[in-house]
Amino acid sequence: MDIFLQLLLSGLLLGGVYGLLSLGLTLVFGVTRIVNFAHGEFVMLGMYLTYFLWQLGFDPYLAAPVVFFACFAVGVVTQHLLLRKTLTMPHLVQVFVTLGISVVMQAGAQLLFTSNFYFVRPSYGNAMVEIGNIRLPLTTIIAAVLALIGTALVHLFLKKTHTGAAIRATAQDPYAANVVGIEIKTVYAVTFGVGIGCAGLAGALLAPIYPVYPTVGLAYSLISFVVVVLGGLGSLPGALIGGLVVGLLETFSAYYISPEAKEATYFTIFIIVLLLRPAGLLGLRGSETMGANH
Repeated sequence: MDIFLQLLLSGLLLGGVYGLLSLGLTLVFGVTRIVNFAHGEFVMLGMYLTYFLWQLGFDPYLAAPVVFFACFAVGVVTQHLLLRKTLTMPHLVQVFVTLGISVVMQAGAQLLFTSNFYFVRPSYGNAMVEIGNIRLPLTTIIAAVLALIGTALVHLFLKKTHTGAAIRATAQDPYAANVVGIEIKTVYAVTFGVGIGCAGLAGALLAPIYPVYPTVGLAYSLISFVVVVLGGLGSLPGALIGGLVVGLLETFSAYYISPEAKEATYFTIFIIVLLLRPAGLLGLRGSETMGANH
């Protein structure tokens, strides 16, 4: 029973971070209908920013808000310079543009930082929290708590602010939103900024747990897409639930089968859900082709 509880808690903690990791991807898709294939590279950017802030003396978790706003700014600029003109073009154009961003970011990171692994190791990095016979890393607990707080803040931003209402209106019907005076271009830029900010924030929370290197974003891109499809395309609650599901699958399969089998396990579930319910667990039927549901 202790082992089961250990795996359960570990999976839920990891899944909370995965939920935030995927939140930006599903938000950007839900509003702009862009599938961002460079999402993982922005997670990588957040991890590198956290590493360098830590080198300057900042606690990695206290630096997380700085990383969020820095990545938000990068997202707004990226959307304005590279993606704005693709919104009316075929989706294949957007795919190639985001793939190009991914390749450039990976190559740039290798050029600037080489292929070396970097580690963020705060003084409490090896501390454990004991609950009876269960031992959990303190960094994982902090990351999960901050991820849930970040997810809640994004939810409140969308539900309680004027800008959030404009984003939700644009997601439901951009043409009607434009008619009532909502500046669609601004909404798209802010949405992409928030999405990239969430990716960078997830990177900041993951940096004290996993090494930082130029191609680390690939793994997180794959996880994000699995989470988004499992939870429901464009569904923010679905991103959190999908993250928890993937976290649990990864943890239990790594222990009971083998560490090498964890990706195969959640990709198998991913394929089954995709076949039986293409819109995901919380998605509305048809959203896989039409866009978001909020």
